[in-house]
Amino acid sequence: MSGNYREFLELSYEELEELNLAAKDQRKKHVAIGKIQEERLKYLTDTKGIKAVTVVFSDLEGRMHMLDYDKKFLVNSYDNLTFDGSSIRGFTAQKESDLRLGLDWNAFYWTPADVFGSGKVMVFGEVIDKSGGPYSADLRGILKQYANKLYDEKGYTLNAANEVEGFLFEGVDAERSFHKTGSFEYVNGGGYYNSLPGDPLREFIDTAAEVQRAMGFENEKDHPEVAPSQFEINYTYGDVVSAADQIQLYKLICRQVATQMGMTASFLPKPVTGVNGSGMHTNVSITKDKKNLFFDKAGEEGMSEMAWSFIDKILTHGNDICLLLNSSVNAYRRLDPHFEAPNQIKASATDRGSMVRIPIGNEKSARVEVRSVGPDANPYGVLYSVFKTGLDGQVGQIENLRQASRYLPDNIYTAIENFRGSDWTTTLLGADVKERFAELKQASADRCPRLLGSVVKGPEVQFHHEIYNQLLWGQF
Repeated sequence: MSGNYREFLELSYEELEELNLAAKDQRKKHVAIGKIQEERLKYLTDTKGIKAVTVVFSDLEGRMHMLDYDKKFLVNSYDNLTFDGSSIRGFTAQKESDLRLGLDWNAFYWTPADVFGSGKVMVFGEVIDKSGGPYSADLRGILKQYANKLYDEKGYTLNAANEVEGFLFEGVDAERSFHKTGSFEYVNGGGYYNSLPGDPLREFIDTAAEVQRAMGFENEKDHPEVAPSQFEINYTYGDVVSAADQIQLYKLICRQVATQMGMTASFLPKPVTGVNGSGMHTNVSITKDKKNLFFDKAGEEGMSEMAWSFIDKILTHGNDICLLLNSSVNAYRRLDPHFEAPNQIKASATDRGSMVRIPIGNEKSARVEVRSVGPDANPYGVLYSVFKTGLDGQVGQIENLRQASRYLPDNIYTAIENFRGSDWTTTLLGADVKERFAELKQASADRCPRLLGSVVKGPEVQFHHEIYNQLLWGQF
């Protein structure tokens, strides 16, 4: 059909950035959700160029799902959007399949037409159970509920900024073809900061960064990383739920841009042996009345007692929550001390092999950096477990806790055992969701060699939760 008859919404990148930053400002100012909902519904009703609303949500493992609703249908039925939960890994059983999607009008995005299609806007959904409350396996909803409770009761704002690394490989669907090819092909042979203008990696980074900027990410810097064909695009911190949403959007943008360029953006933690893997360094802080509660000029490393208590609780529960931070077979290849791996359960201002690092900071930037996080982990589960553990966890009776010679697991089987045997993870997730998550991880692990060896194996890619499809899973 000729495009001459279509008049779908296509905004410039400048217009998109202005709209997305205005929405972001509303979130920062805690504008009443009823007012935002009214504004968004009016906008959808009045803007004729919009044909569909893309509603996104994430499953228990962190895999992103998207549904396009016709705009007119959504405007009339936004409070009764049902879907089959039994089709989502880790959600309901077939006999209790019906779930609903509520719309988080706070998390509304205007998207570039050349990347996401014309005439579309995007909003994050909240999974709702039959009783009308947050669904226990929707970790976004659990994180949001926890953050709102702390804000209402203590005035705390939970802040996060994540440094998400990835690889760019030749060919579309390079990951899904790996079990046939047995290798990935770099698009760039350079290294840290090493990329010429106009080469494929630089063009990819430039394009993805422009899309992020248009979507209100407020970029800071971008560059090739240490390994060949590796990249990182940094953006500013945000409230904890928005920060987790942005991780999902970051990976979606990178994958879509790479696909349009005939390549694959991969967030496997260690897709290639012999070079540095990809991490998702997670920087967190807590503010109250715009004051950074982690800062104390007179404190050790410029950090407050609250910050050190937060760190000590993370270290105490390091092995308990490791599976939530490193949730794939492949993630344990990255926890290799030969490649700056943060596998030591200790805190340090300088040693990058530490699970927790204390970056140089001031009153504005003082923060805790949890380094032992894989880029393929569920971002909502990561940030929920980090904040709840740091605030509500226990401090163990361990001598020299911050300098202890303890290590994170080097394989997923040990991580699953630690996770299942921990009382703390039951407190975090509840017994039912905890066991569902463990079963999903066990199912992937059982399809892969227990001993990793030195070469990346086909099954650890083929049965990875971000690459999963029913066809590949059925080939086991």
